Amino acid sequence: MNFNSWQFLIFLPVVVGMYWLLPHKFRWIMLLICSYFFYMSWNAWLIVLLMTTTVTAYVASNLMKKTQSKKVRRALLIVTLIICLGILIFFKYINFLLEAVVGVIRLFNADQNSIVLNVILPVGISFFTFQTLSYVVDVYRGDYEPEPHFGYFALYVVYFPQLVAGPIERPGALLPQLHEEHTFKKEYFTDGMRWLISGFFRKVVVADFCGIFVDKVFADLSAANGLAVFIAAFLFLIQIYNDFAGYSEIAMGSARLMGVKLTQNFNEPLSSTSFTEFFRRWHITLNVWFTEYVYIPLGGNRKGVPRKLLNTLIVFALCGIWHGANWTFVLWGVTVGVFVCIESLIRKPVRRACERLHIDLHEPTIRFLRQAVIIFLFTLCSVMFRSSDIAQIGRAYVQMFTAWGGGVQVFSSAFESLGMGFTDFLQLAVSFVGMAVICRLTKDDLPQPSLPPLRGGEAAVKTSAYAMAAFGVLTIAFCWIALLTNADVSGFAYFQF
Repeated sequence: MNFNSWQFLIFLPVVVGMYWLLPHKFRWIMLLICSYFFYMSWNAWLIVLLMTTTVTAYVASNLMKKTQSKKVRRALLIVTLIICLGILIFFKYINFLLEAVVGVIRLFNADQNSIVLNVILPVGISFFTFQTLSYVVDVYRGDYEPEPHFGYFALYVVYFPQLVAGPIERPGALLPQLHEEHTFKKEYFTDGMRWLISGFFRKVVVADFCGIFVDKVFADLSAANGLAVFIAAFLFLIQIYNDFAGYSEIAMGSARLMGVKLTQNFNEPLSSTSFTEFFRRWHITLNVWFTEYVYIPLGGNRKGVPRKLLNTLIVFALCGIWHGANWTFVLWGVTVGVFVCIESLIRKPVRRACERLHIDLHEPTIRFLRQAVIIFLFTLCSVMFRSSDIAQIGRAYVQMFTAWGGGVQVFSSAFESLGMGFTDFLQLAVSFVGMAVICRLTKDDLPQPSLPPLRGGEAAVKTSAYAMAAFGVLTIAFCWIALLTNADVSGFAYFQF
């Protein structure tokens, strides 16, 4: 049940209506049933995996509370990691691992056929596995008391707004809100509708429209010139950002309609002036997860510069493979990790040099140039993320850096490869303006991990409940029309992760 499907546009109002009509003591039961129904709408049998992860984490965490033995607690943690990560690795990475083994065998000139298992990738398995593990690790560390009520813990794992693509919520952020007895407030509705409107706009208007041109170029790279490939890579960066940010905002809006605040997952990353800042603003909860549970345990920046750089590369390589069982994601993760390492090495020397030359790095023109450089570099990196294999990455870069030609034909050929006419170009420009404006709709006081402050534009948009209701109805009506006229609904890219 995709968020941009007609089924969800029926499902959400029904669930929200039942939530406010039911007494508090019955709400968790209703939400749990509806959340399981939501997940089973993709594949009913995969609920077994979700239940296995849930029961394992619940039992292990509560047994940890009953013992003071460090060895027993460590053993429970290890068992949980083996079961939960074992499920994740088997269903998501088994064919990737088998392919790697076959490749090693072939290096020794052995005749080995490919081995491929027919394994279904469970929707959102990386997200609910990481959320469950964060709970168990927090309990093991003593940072959070285990939840005694199995029903509420199961709801924490399966809560439908953020089940399949995050945000990855820490137990202290979500579980108390699920327990809280909410009484209806007008701001729940207005805040929820703001996030829903923004999310649907990002997905239906911006991401899906950009995807049309991206898919056309990457379907036939040999016919595209360098400009077309570069534009397609840039549009893919815009597409993947709005696709995932759109999902996150719909999730936040859905939860907010029931009084729950989810953690903001994006904070205008395209305005970043460095790779480090970009990842503080992009997929925030995943980056915080890797920082808390991988980077810091590896030693973080406490063991010298070489160790810090190694830890950074390990984290970004794991972040890459987290996105998918493909060497393209590993290459993407290592590449952006190298950029982050380079930034950490040159940051202080560059700052001192600018101070000696009296250059203000925050001056608007300098800041704009820094932003343009980061977007340019991320556009180049987006080729790795979008390509289906290493060979396609090579073809894309060869075309991008060699197939330019000359004269105005470069532009006409590029637009032909993109399948973009003048009307399409105008629609794309309007959608970009809308993307820039829509971010003001979602200025909020949502809890965020530590982020660098944004300059300007901090005032929240004040809108009356009646105007928000009218705008929300029109937006959802627009989505209905789009869905009714297009049977092939585009899914959210991050559902596969």
